[in-house]
Amino acid sequence: MSDGSVAQRIRDLILDGTLPPGTRVAEAAIAERLGVSRTPVRNVIPALATEGLLEPVGRRGYAVRSFSIDDSFRATELRCVLEGYAAHRIADRGATKQVVADLRDCLVESDALFAKGHFADGDQEAYARINRRFHDIIVQGAGDPLLADLIHRVYAVPFVAPDVVAFSPIAREDIFPILNSGQRQHHAIVDAIEAGQADIAEALMRGHSGPARQSLGVDQQPADLASAA
Repeated sequence: MSDGSVAQRIRDLILDGTLPPGTRVAEAAIAERLGVSRTPVRNVIPALATEGLLEPVGRRGYAVRSFSIDDSFRATELRCVLEGYAAHRIADRGATKQVVADLRDCLVESDALFAKGHFADGDQEAYARINRRFHDIIVQGAGDPLLADLIHRVYAVPFVAPDVVAFSPIAREDIFPILNSGQRQHHAIVDAIEAGQADIAEALMRGHSGPARQSLGVDQQPADLASAA
């Protein structure tokens, strides 16, 4: 089982209440539950803490953090507003050839995943990595350290960072059209940035919260699911 699959399995355990808020996350116990060695569990725990799902306890341990889906939704909306400003700033100043080329490379890689018309094993994790790179290019391309710091603070809210593409265990066949819609938005965003259409780039980036909200499962889940878990 890959590190990405192990991370998703732990996310699912947190979301379905198997690991309720305050539960200390022990490598050995999690590894036994998932039927894997301790190494991949050890590898992903710091990343889950960065996502905001876990919080440090004691000298070296982690416990499940308490949060609500509404927290994640509102933070996702804020993320898209801030990233919209970043896209506006890039387009308004004139995107460099390197920024446009890097964004186009992301589109080519992710288009290849969607070209099959469905996700195969590992495709969702691959898209998550590409999606994070796409958003990071836009954030870094704005050239505003304060803006980048604010955005990365928002990423600390669970399931808000762009490399987490599904809040709840949405079926692969259901997540595909949601992410494909987001991919089409990515194309429009890059086109607007390259054309110097700052207002359009910002509006598209802000509207990007639609697919994000769907992939978070907010439309299908009660608002207090995670806090009650």
